[in-house]
Amino acid sequence: MNPFDKVIQDLEGSPGKWLVTGAAGFIGSNLVEALLRHGQLVVGFDNFATGHRHNLDEVQALVGADAWSRFTLVEGDLERIDDCRKAVNGVERILHQGALGSVPRSLVEPLATHAANVTGMVNLLETAREAGVKRFVYASSSSVYGDDPGLPKREEHIGRCLSPYATSKLVDELYAEVFSRCYELQAVGLRYFNVFGPRQDPNGAYAAVIPKWIAALLEGQPVIINGDGETSRDFCHVLNVVQANILAACRPMAPSAHAVFNIAVGERTTLNELFDLIQSSLRSQAAPVSAGRAKPEYREFRAGDVRHSLADISAARSELGFAPTHDVRRGMAETIAWYIADHQKRADAVADS
Repeated sequence: MNPFDKVIQDLEGSPGKWLVTGAAGFIGSNLVEALLRHGQLVVGFDNFATGHRHNLDEVQALVGADAWSRFTLVEGDLERIDDCRKAVNGVERILHQGALGSVPRSLVEPLATHAANVTGMVNLLETAREAGVKRFVYASSSSVYGDDPGLPKREEHIGRCLSPYATSKLVDELYAEVFSRCYELQAVGLRYFNVFGPRQDPNGAYAAVIPKWIAALLEGQPVIINGDGETSRDFCHVLNVVQANILAACRPMAPSAHAVFNIAVGERTTLNELFDLIQSSLRSQAAPVSAGRAKPEYREFRAGDVRHSLADISAARSELGFAPTHDVRRGMAETIAWYIADHQKRADAVADS
């Protein structure tokens, strides 16, 4: 039995109470779904600044009434410590996903980024300490590697941060380490590398590239590539991230321990390759003909972006038992299927209105 299956078996035999912050968001809602499917009690915490109620509605429909009865939603803000105290009450493990994401947004809104990502993190750490939470797992980011040119990225080598968002995530890691050392709060940071998958929002000025491109192609809109298309990323399907969070929440740790792990697949894909992969997947799944034939438009490079990113995931493999199940091709096929179905559902709703 692999480490993840063993953890799931143990969880199902002994249900616990979990807090997922950012529960109505893309990653958060996938975590809520997985935990409910495996018999856990889940508290969701969200202010709906970037999350969506329809994500939770979808989870409810997928898991069924019995599982959904084990979910409680706390509407609140990480920046208000009393809201955090309410959410943390009685919780054993925290999966902290709530944040104001996006490098470009942080360049426009550095104060809001700091308030949500740093003040919110410290509030949650403090209330977790007060409540005696067993384990605090939090989302960090590959953006902390900044201008370090080395590939693949290894946890012990980081460069200078290139954006307020990257800085906020690095500060989060520092605070988690300090709380672990000073208050014996077990904490694990997960440096995500370009996560994608079902329920990722394609709309808005700061939407991630994969959902934005898929939506544009399905709607016959142009796809914009910043730069020459040879920028590369380590794209990671959300089910890999779900696995990593659950493993990190359950691995044995010393009382004052803190660790940080890269969470990715360990494969590099250029934006040009990504565009071709999305198109081929759309064609194979009978999407509208035009969706698989369009050409991208190239524009200037975007400020704050790094040129290449690739993760060394050996530490997560050896210490967490992390074993990605979805490479970019398998992950894209499943993701495209979800977006095609969602696109059709929305079109049907408009036709019926």
